[in-house]
Amino acid sequence: MIGLITGQVQYLMAPTACIMTTSGVGYDIELPLPSFCQLQLNEQASIWTHFHVREDAQLLYGFIDRKERDVFRQLIKINGVGAKMALAMLSAMSAAELKMHVEQESETALTRIPGIGKKTAQRLLIELKDKLKNIEVDSGSFELMPQQTAVSHEGSIIAEVEGALISLGYKEKEAQLAIKAAKSKGDTFADTQGLLKATLQQLSGF
Repeated sequence: MIGLITGQVQYLMAPTACIMTTSGVGYDIELPLPSFCQLQLNEQASIWTHFHVREDAQLLYGFIDRKERDVFRQLIKINGVGAKMALAMLSAMSAAELKMHVEQESETALTRIPGIGKKTAQRLLIELKDKLKNIEVDSGSFELMPQQTAVSHEGSIIAEVEGALISLGYKEKEAQLAIKAAKSKGDTFADTQGLLKATLQQLSGF
């Protein structure tokens, strides 16, 4: 099993995948948004990985923080929660936030994640309570890192954020309205991560 890869970020694929090369081999890795946003093209990085085998594919999922991977592994143990839904959950909120919402039994917070309805949220709260209680997560570990993927053209930033949101399950119109709301506050966003974080906060109602 491949558990950790240290190498060079060779290619970033919008919105949340990369190819990392090490020892002459390139690994295609899918990541949640917070981990993806911490990667820099052509820079060295270490990614904790989960090797996922299906009948039709063998996939690698990656995480900057090992504890975030631990949370992902607990999520996919739950019946009806596949790897894509688990990634969507860890993209919409940090592992620390997810644990907090589970501890507070916040059904509403979970239903804000695309693809999770009321019944699924209720089941997640029940099943995750014991699974996450022994995983210690740092409330600051999974914040998006600012100023790491500077994009000079505002249109490119908006397009990247919109594409990322659509990949998470939000409708195009919903993504566009959230971006507009985030920008209407007067903040200046020099990179994709900053606007993405503000837009996700709009969509989550926080």
